Amino acid sequence: MRTGELLGTGRSADVYAYGEGWVLRRYRVGLDAGPEAVVMGHLREHGYPVPRVRPPRPEVPRELVMERLSGPTMLETLARGGTTPEAAGAQLAGLLRRLHAVPARVGARPGDRVLHLDLHPDNVMLTPGGPVVIDWSNTEEGAPGLDLAMSALILAQVAVSDAPLADGAGAGLVALLRAAGPVADDAGEPFEDLLLDVRERRAANPTLSDVEREQLDEAVTLVRHRYDAVVPG
Repeated sequence: MRTGELLGTGRSADVYAYGEGWVLRRYRVGLDAGPEAVVMGHLREHGYPVPRVRPPRPEVPRELVMERLSGPTMLETLARGGTTPEAAGAQLAGLLRRLHAVPARVGARPGDRVLHLDLHPDNVMLTPGGPVVIDWSNTEEGAPGLDLAMSALILAQVAVSDAPLADGAGAGLVALLRAAGPVADDAGEPFEDLLLDVRERRAANPTLSDVEREQLDEAVTLVRHRYDAVVPG
């Protein structure tokens, strides 16, 4: 089947129409979409809101065919004032909580869960049936606190930038942390250490600009201060 019109483009992939009710996500970099499809299938089996996916084709490992969703992203809704940053932050915390209630698929360590590791407002589609989480290219299994720390850091990077939604990102960050509550992994690793872990992961992300990398330390400081201010401890 031929791909249709280009529907969207991100930092690492393009999305095309693909027949009736489907889209094709094609990575521009050498990512293998197969593991992503397996994880999404596992999550759907446990009732977590992700798009349906077709079995990956080994001959085109960079491509993933999935259900075409209708509705705006959470980011689009925020930009036009259809929801508040506080509501969005609380909803992100709820989606993380639901995700981490799903049993791990592999579970190398007790307490490991499926992690998204890139959950932010542009990766949540607000469909008529409810929010659906997209873009699972960074998924792995590990300590749930890593997911919260990563989402918090991404919001903080927007908050310390000159982006139009910077103030909203700051408010969303506070709401996310407040709704999530205290975090430590099963080994007792504090949120501070989890935050430093995800800071290194973000720094290694090849799609980040030089400016975004320069803002990482300021963003880490913001998350640390907001966490200490709003999370009982």
